[in-house]
Amino acid sequence: MLKGKKIVLAVTGSIAAYKIANLASMLKKQNADVTVLMTENAVNFINPITFETLTGNKCLIDTFDRNFQYNVEHVSLAKETDLVMVAPASANVIGKIVNGIADDMLTTTIMACRCKKIIAPAMNTNMYLNPIVQDNIRKLKQYEMEVVTPDTGHLACGDEGIGKMPSEQVLFDYILRELALKKDMAGKKVLVTAGPTIEKIDPVRFISNHSTGKMGYALAENAMLRGADVTLVTGKTSISPPPFVKVIPVISARDMFEAVAEHMNEQDIIIKSAAVADYRPINPADEKIKKKEGDISINLERTEDILKYIGEHRKENQFICGFSMETENMVENSRRKLEEKKADMIVANNLKQKGAGFGTDTNIVTFITRDKVLEKSIMTKKEVAKEILDFILEHIF
Repeated sequence: MLKGKKIVLAVTGSIAAYKIANLASMLKKQNADVTVLMTENAVNFINPITFETLTGNKCLIDTFDRNFQYNVEHVSLAKETDLVMVAPASANVIGKIVNGIADDMLTTTIMACRCKKIIAPAMNTNMYLNPIVQDNIRKLKQYEMEVVTPDTGHLACGDEGIGKMPSEQVLFDYILRELALKKDMAGKKVLVTAGPTIEKIDPVRFISNHSTGKMGYALAENAMLRGADVTLVTGKTSISPPPFVKVIPVISARDMFEAVAEHMNEQDIIIKSAAVADYRPINPADEKIKKKEGDISINLERTEDILKYIGEHRKENQFICGFSMETENMVENSRRKLEEKKADMIVANNLKQKGAGFGTDTNIVTFITRDKVLEKSIMTKKEVAKEILDFILEHIF
């Protein structure tokens, strides 16, 4: 995902420096070209050889080090770099950056870079909350640098409070958001529904389905990585939602309907991938719920038709995509759904096909519009998500 991207990790003197070894490894696994810069103080916390072994590149510390090919190293590196992340960023280095002080290899290179810069402060709580440091952090943002808010928790000094550097995964996510994909959806607002809904029968039992939310989450993630402003309306799942999206958790079909109705007018694209429970008990406390030979007899009514509501209340130039899971006559049934719901596109799949449907990491889909039927081969759900958004951008915008 990061093949061909050149990333500089700038490590300053903080106990959290050890985390960057794992971050460097994570980036290399995504085929990024990683170079690590260190301050002299950072060397006291982690050996440069660790980074050189993980990245395959020389770890740069001394501006005047002669042990490399003849060029102005900080300038040549700055020209080639796609992104710089300063992590952990000490109060001292933050102060240098915002005041234009370039007195070592790390700060000199940062000063020469014109690419995106992400700063992850890590320090004692009192230092972080010091008005001078807070003012410097505000200046970083004024200079269009992105600042990662530190975590709150137990610090190495023994204090409890804000100042802890976030996990390697969080830092990795910031880098992915910036570099992983072309920002061809920048400025677009996308709403995705995902996961199952639950209709309660009584305090113990409920009606639901086997949806895992993987397809909807993959769509939300791909749209986010492409620069979209994403809202994810999701039922309960066992997977974590993608970072940097607005998550609206729901339980029932009514909850999902209300969340979609509230936010739909803000959106450019709406993708309903959630598997809504089609029926619910008329009254969960009704005495008509009776036991019959060990089974439960329940009076049911249909839940809200979310896709139909979206189609009937769409705003101008809004694109609506729905999903259709069929066991027979897939194209015919899906085309009927397209017309009845007033959608622009249906992503259909046959639950009888191996590798498609609920609970898998793959899917086999067919894109259906009013004038096209496009069959796709088996792909991962992340690949399907990319194909769906590619199709929408190519044919609509």
